[in-house]
Amino acid sequence: MKSDKIRRMREEIVSGPIERTLLKLAYPLIASNLVQVLYNMADTFWLGKLGREALAAPGTTWPVIGTLMHFGTGFAMAGFAFVGQYVGAEKYERANRAAGALYSLMLIFSMMTAIISLLVLPYALSFMRVTPNVLPYAKTYATIIFIGVPFSFTFMAFNALMRATGDTKTPVKISMFTVFLNIILDPIFIFSLGMGVAGAALATVFSNAVGAVIGAYLMMTGRVGLRITRENMRPDWSFYGRIFRVGLPSSIGDSANSFGFVVLTRIIYGFGDVTYAAYVITTRLVNFITSIARGISMAMGAMVAQNVGAERYERAKKIAERTMLINFGIASFAVLTIGFFRVPIFKVFLDDPAVIAESEIVLKYFLISVPFFNGIFVVVRRVFSSAGHTKKSMLLGILRLWGLRIPLSYAFGYIPAVTILGFTMPLGELFGMTSRGVFFGMGMSNFLAALVGLAWFLRGSWMKRIIEED
Repeated sequence: MKSDKIRRMREEIVSGPIERTLLKLAYPLIASNLVQVLYNMADTFWLGKLGREALAAPGTTWPVIGTLMHFGTGFAMAGFAFVGQYVGAEKYERANRAAGALYSLMLIFSMMTAIISLLVLPYALSFMRVTPNVLPYAKTYATIIFIGVPFSFTFMAFNALMRATGDTKTPVKISMFTVFLNIILDPIFIFSLGMGVAGAALATVFSNAVGAVIGAYLMMTGRVGLRITRENMRPDWSFYGRIFRVGLPSSIGDSANSFGFVVLTRIIYGFGDVTYAAYVITTRLVNFITSIARGISMAMGAMVAQNVGAERYERAKKIAERTMLINFGIASFAVLTIGFFRVPIFKVFLDDPAVIAESEIVLKYFLISVPFFNGIFVVVRRVFSSAGHTKKSMLLGILRLWGLRIPLSYAFGYIPAVTILGFTMPLGELFGMTSRGVFFGMGMSNFLAALVGLAWFLRGSWMKRIIEED
């Protein structure tokens, strides 16, 4: 391990100026997120040339893909928490051991996930009531993505481990290279080779594979802060158990949430292709502008992990509070910007009057809640997971989606009214039994979940590190 480099970064994280350190860690992540969203928008642009059905395919299948792939992200987050806290506690060799164990676990787990994913895909698409026009495109796209799961998992592990040490530049350089490669390959595979939707998926898998190979090479040769060897990659069932204990709640929570979006997709599709296409394009526009907020949250996670490892809990709390303020402002600006330029921006992707008209409903009833989601809820969940308290992160995520978003969006979209003790409460009738009710319910879930998350954060029960017994 290049301990001198990591020690210098650690001192800055646990003792340096908060805002300056946060920006130093965040700006590479912000750049990477912006480029990634640029790819998503390019993907949407090119697929839009094939028609509404092809454009909807990735958005339709990503809830299914995410449900199964988030098992991997949970374990990556556990590795992130262990490595970050070991570095904060200045236990550098144990950080190497944790990195090697995570890598070998992800290799094993990714093979299992790929096989299971391919088996359940037809049933998942059927459950979502994907329209016959979109179904063949969605099935083709997801099948190819699932074949590349091992590359996605190992690349994910590499990125998480680098961020845990405070090195945000190396994974970002590789990620940006793979994204630009993806952007170049997209039109070639989609149009020049005539592969259509399959070409978009294949470009993504190939680019992820390149990133995974580069990351593994850097880790094995010791050219980055951490080093994995044959010795520390050998199955360590005791440490696997620890990663499972920390990572499993996060995996279950994130997968449950992704499956929740499978259910939500079914709810939105109840109002047709136009409504879903408007939802997909609008959320991708928001993602482009809020990439800054996500990058700052990821940088905050590294700072929280190391400060918790160093038992500097009040500093970790202060870092999180300042991140909330910054991200709330950024997300608010994003929503206002989309509100002003919605129509001309939409026409770039899909000049469909019905979809553009529907996008106004998405903005009015759902997107106004995004500042609460990105500014508070996302930050609180990352604080919990970075501190290793993944059960709290899991419960908060499940509450938002299964306890609030799905029931509220279904109730206001599909149930006319409810009578309790002789008192009738109009639900769907308030919005004429239209998609307005669905998006209103989604917006309310963000407001309420943010309030619950903030109250839980302020209790401070997350201020305890997970490496006590080491």
